[in-house]
Amino acid sequence: MIESYITEVERFEPQRLETIKNRLRQNLIEYVGENTIDQNRFEQELIYFLEKIDINEEKVRLRNHCSYFVQTMNEGDGVGKKLGFIAQEMGREINTIGSKSNHAEMQQIVIQMKDELEKIKEQLLNVL
Repeated sequence: MIESYITEVERFEPQRLETIKNRLRQNLIEYVGENTIDQNRFEQELIYFLEKIDINEEKVRLRNHCSYFVQTMNEGDGVGKKLGFIAQEMGREINTIGSKSNHAEMQQIVIQMKDELEKIKEQLLNVL
């Protein structure tokens, strides 16, 4: 389920980035004035800001953690603690996606991912 939610998050990324760009431009116009905006500087700042809120690394790591979780689960007995550690890493990535998303729909999906992760952690407690 968590992997499917990552795909859902990706659907909102172009919209999220465009909304942020427009909001930054609007705030800049409001505070500085439209005629005094240096377009090159605006683009540089925008690129810096977009890199700061980029969630691609977190999505890749979360997918890797999900794959590793399933792989470890299939190893057999005695992997409960290891699965717990992987689940903890999954939680970190989910939290980072949520804090960087700055988009209501994406944050709702993050909450669903957290709910699924809590189900996993509850089941792991039964294994340990």
